Amino acid sequence: MKKALKIVILGLLLAISEPLTSTTNIGHTDNRTETEEAILAYDWTDVINAIIQVESGGDTTAVSGSACGAMQITPILVKECNLILERRRCDKRYTLADRYSLAKSKEMFLLVQSEFNPTDDVEKAIRRWNGGPTYGTKSTQRYYNKVMAQMR
Repeated sequence: MKKALKIVILGLLLAISEPLTSTTNIGHTDNRTETEEAILAYDWTDVINAIIQVESGGDTTAVSGSACGAMQITPILVKECNLILERRRCDKRYTLADRYSLAKSKEMFLLVQSEFNPTDDVEKAIRRWNGGPTYGTKSTQRYYNKVMAQMR
């Protein structure tokens, strides 16, 4: 009984604080309850905020080449997110305009982490955000250092 009460209280506290977690229910079709997902989730808030500062200084209107928004999302990433959602049999889809939405950009980050980073490896998340799925450690080192400095 005490364990069940703790889970309910933890679930309520997590619902109130709404952390940016990799298990945010974006296209999930598994059988975990929201409380179970919240307990298992990694809070990506600090990583996302650091990436936003490094990428755009928080400017949601920033544009650099084909990347735009606060997190500098490319059309390729939008397409990848939509493919993930399709594989998960979710009706939701992102548009190129969604890159300018801070909330939707964060959702896309979390979706990518849930698909390609199931161990919630912070270093992998940062390097992959900068260098793509086949990133090189050497080529992403400067970016990784910048993001880590922002997190401190």
